[in-house]
Amino acid sequence: MFETDEYVAKALRVGASGFLGKYVTTDTLLAAIRTVASGEALFSPGATRALITRFLTAPAPGALLAPAERLNDLTPREREVTALAAEGKSNDEIAEKLVLSVLTVRSHIQRALTKLGARDRAQLVVIAYQTGLVRPESFRP
Repeated sequence: MFETDEYVAKALRVGASGFLGKYVTTDTLLAAIRTVASGEALFSPGATRALITRFLTAPAPGALLAPAERLNDLTPREREVTALAAEGKSNDEIAEKLVLSVLTVRSHIQRALTKLGARDRAQLVVIAYQTGLVRPESFRP
């Protein structure tokens, strides 16, 4: 699909666990299917950017999912992993960048979800932007 904020938002509302643009390679598509089948969520950088743009232009005042102080509950590594996830990186990409196992990355993501009260990775991404952990202008696909 095209990675517009409208399409991404509609997909999320109906329960999508992943979103890729229509021009991905076969290898990327197969990896994404495996990721989602294993219970993870996966959004391309374009879809993540669309989601963030839509969210940042629509929230009601005071409707924060988590105040910035909640980031203090995260370890430095959990913050680092959360920031990379918010930039649209997959667990495999995060593991490679930080020289960690994918299982360790999953553990950090799960602990961050629990500590921040996020129900899924998409909500974790929103919290990362709402709290200022990641800023839209700093995002580089």
